[in-house]
Amino acid sequence: MSVQDRAGSVAGRAGNSDGLEHLARVGLVAYGLVHVLIAWLALQLAWGRAGEQADQSGALATLAEQPLGEPLLWVLGIGLVALALWQAAEILRWRHGWSASGKARTTAVEKTVKAAAKAVVYTALAVLAIRFATGGGQSGGGSQQQAAAGVFGWPAGRWLVGAAGLVVVGVAVYLVHKGVTKKFLKEIDLSDCSSSARRLVTRLGQVGFPAKGVALGLVGGLLVWAAVTFDPAKASGLDGALQTLLTAPAGPVLLTLVAVGIAAFGAYCFVRARYPERT
Repeated sequence: MSVQDRAGSVAGRAGNSDGLEHLARVGLVAYGLVHVLIAWLALQLAWGRAGEQADQSGALATLAEQPLGEPLLWVLGIGLVALALWQAAEILRWRHGWSASGKARTTAVEKTVKAAAKAVVYTALAVLAIRFATGGGQSGGGSQQQAAAGVFGWPAGRWLVGAAGLVVVGVAVYLVHKGVTKKFLKEIDLSDCSSSARRLVTRLGQVGFPAKGVALGLVGGLLVWAAVTFDPAKASGLDGALQTLLTAPAGPVLLTLVAVGIAAFGAYCFVRARYPERT
């Protein structure tokens, strides 16, 4: 057996580990909880109630303020780390397909890219949760503006920020398409669930994925606009994107609809933790 095959075998065993799977389920619940909290903060923003920023940092700050907030943040952080490791195992599991040809190679590359992107997202959120648990959290919007300002100072930095915005917009379009076409159902095994549960999962995904896509699309659009205007202050993150939506005609209603959709995505994550990955 080659080194590559052994790596794939080890990754397969790691990905199928009961302990890691249980922790990953905790991570999915944590990921869903973050989205539900973001939705709640977005609703407050929509109807003029001051509160935390309507983004991941605001959600975790809200949780940190609750009784037992610190231990809950540690549980969230550990679960999200498990989710990241789960996706890292997927990268190694599909690595053997990189040297294949035709459809097999395309599938392997696609699975690898998706797993890598998810691992990065889960890792970043886990780090943020642990920072809040240790009292070191900070504003997500300000952090993104600082990052954009730093990148603007690089050679071709303006183009890099614009390219990052276009990538985020591309992911947003993919999420909307995934929800509208019900493609998310290919990732979850519902063979053992009831017809009513299947309908619930389907409806949550149909509402949740497009809503998350709209929110991400606004974030990506602000990054592109920051690059066009050479103004890092425009790269204000999810909270800034939702604030921008609020200024549109019928803004409170539109923001409420997006908030409900984000809550639906969070609920989808809760249900997703109940059912296994489709293989």
